[in-house]
Amino acid sequence: MYLTTDDADGKQRLDQYLATHLPDLSRSRIQSLIKSGDVLVNGKSAKPKQMVSRGETISVNIPEPEPAEAQAQDIPLHILYEDSDVIVINKESGMVVHPAAGNPDGTIVNALLHHCGDLSGIGGVERPGIVHRLDKDTSGCLVVAKNDIAHLSLTSQFAARTTDKLYLAVVQGIPKETTGTVFTHIGRHPVNRMKMAVVNPGSGKAAITDWDLLCADPSTKSALVLCTLHTGRTHQIRVHMLHLGHPLIGDPIYAKPQRQTAQPGRLMLHAWRLSFDHPKTGERMDFEAPVPSEYTPWMQQFPNGLHGSLPAPRKGPQLEVEDAED
Repeated sequence: MYLTTDDADGKQRLDQYLATHLPDLSRSRIQSLIKSGDVLVNGKSAKPKQMVSRGETISVNIPEPEPAEAQAQDIPLHILYEDSDVIVINKESGMVVHPAAGNPDGTIVNALLHHCGDLSGIGGVERPGIVHRLDKDTSGCLVVAKNDIAHLSLTSQFAARTTDKLYLAVVQGIPKETTGTVFTHIGRHPVNRMKMAVVNPGSGKAAITDWDLLCADPSTKSALVLCTLHTGRTHQIRVHMLHLGHPLIGDPIYAKPQRQTAQPGRLMLHAWRLSFDHPKTGERMDFEAPVPSEYTPWMQQFPNGLHGSLPAPRKGPQLEVEDAED
């Protein structure tokens, strides 16, 4: 940005002038920018105490913050599988995948760095090894790359949609149909930027979810639904089930949990099964994360487990390959 001093400014120190005209920056931040050469007066480097007066041009460059390198932390992980190339974990509900604003540590990445020791830099310092993500309150299968070759392979598989991703969701209300496919575009909510929303074609990104009703619980007016993802948009299942009129139980963003009859105490979304090709051997690998105890009121309708009650897989609508995974 460029600033030009005028008569009203008078003659004053450079750091004082900038503090007045850039109130969002602290005095120490301003002095740091001057010392690092990101502030120029008439095209030349300056010092904080340099006096500026009418007609001088001041350019200020505010660099993007450097990504913080995550630190290793001794946090227990529920490991479903591990070899020299990949690690598959069962993520707990309430745990953030990678450090971000408001969650600088205590994340899956912090735990992985301690467990693996050599992930740093694979995929970038902010998200080492991470090739896909789960929302904080979603539990279940998460695969992480342990080297650059594995990272490239897995990233390509998610982008090309050759992975299989099955989720268990408990929704508010009982769907009238027993099966269906939701094919919409999802983009940022026009008012609440914390939310995603179904948007008109031509904006957002195409999103496809197959869903199948597994069982209903009339006493809590809720249902257990199997969701198969053909794309991986932010909050996709949460937005699509809301679009059908059946928000997820325990969803603090898209529903009002305190008004729902079922009260499990968490977002009822679980990444149950994940399949992908091993990045080195090419072998198809299938993983399943144990169903959390909060699902017991619905799972008790399947004393022999879910597998014998699963619908036949369906092939979702085709999309252009360039419309890559989020």
